[in-house]
Amino acid sequence: MEGRKDGKGDLAINAFTELEPFVASLRTPRRILLSIPAGKAVEMTLEALKPLLAAGDIVIDGGNEHFAETVRREAELIGVGIHFVGMGISGGAEGARHGPSLMPGGSDHAYAALAPILTAMSAKAPDGSPCVTHVGPDGAGHYVKMVHNGIEYADMQFIAECYDLLRNVGGMPNGEVSTTFDEWNGGELESFLIEITAKAGA
Repeated sequence: MEGRKDGKGDLAINAFTELEPFVASLRTPRRILLSIPAGKAVEMTLEALKPLLAAGDIVIDGGNEHFAETVRREAELIGVGIHFVGMGISGGAEGARHGPSLMPGGSDHAYAALAPILTAMSAKAPDGSPCVTHVGPDGAGHYVKMVHNGIEYADMQFIAECYDLLRNVGGMPNGEVSTTFDEWNGGELESFLIEITAKAGA
């Protein structure tokens, strides 16, 4: 999918079902964001894209790829002049509506070319600063996202164990457990995960 302003100043969105007309529609140097499952799907898409791209183009992998694969792909693509950026993306449903937190790796050159777009599309902190920064070279973006996910999954485990203790050891009914999590969400434990746990138990 590609979008640009039409003659009236409105954003025109064009959808494509084939890679060749899609790539041909983009201004050069092209900047293409992949949002597909990690692994074989990325490999197949890159193989299909490579003959259509030119030196200086940038491909961004926005999936949860293993960072070592990102390092390998960047080294392979830079050999033909194509920049490859592994970028962690976080935010869920709220991120889709209001902008995600972005963790791009890759070369300084690629980040400089992408920074205006990434800054505009990212979530904004309460002070207005964008939730995006260049986290480092090659696989750094996906490495940071891996650590981010690991912390998030650990939090989810802690929350699940708390719920189990309150419900099955403390004997609280679901409604009371929900109220407890709602109270916790009003203090220093405030977070999206605590909020949705309170709602799930209501």
